[in-house]
Amino acid sequence: MTVISSTKNLEALSFTLIAEFDADVQRVWQLWEDPRQLERWWGPPNYPATFDRFDFQPGGKADYYMTTPEGEKPRGWWKFRTIEAPRKLEFDDGFADETGAPVDAMGSAHAAVDLEDIGGRTRMTIMSTFDSEEQMEEMVKMGMEEGMKEAAGQIDALLAEHSHA
Repeated sequence: MTVISSTKNLEALSFTLIAEFDADVQRVWQLWEDPRQLERWWGPPNYPATFDRFDFQPGGKADYYMTTPEGEKPRGWWKFRTIEAPRKLEFDDGFADETGAPVDAMGSAHAAVDLEDIGGRTRMTIMSTFDSEEQMEEMVKMGMEEGMKEAAGQIDALLAEHSHA
């Protein structure tokens, strides 16, 4: 299994997911910097993501939606803060309305992604931090933990597909 651990820390208002992959850091980084590859794993398997804007640079924004099994299209946004290819990525993320505008009432979270070489393989750590305990608990109730695990669980198949290309 790809996902090594997932940890909720209420004191630090954080959720951390650690996964490892049989690919080098540069290859795993491509899954973050290429929106066509990102949308093949971001989100649970039955909620495919579509990125309709992806300005991958510090200060740039990404807008996306997921298509639910019922055909609904909840939207989200990212604002890239730090991009240090191929090891570090930080961005703010949140929900958006149907026009792509941030929904301030839902708050936003900060995600920090670190990719580490472990003998030719890659350990990926994603730490999400929240503004408040209530916000974090709401995200957990909405299925964030399971959704993140399912999303990361799709990466192995994508890596295997490209290693045979």
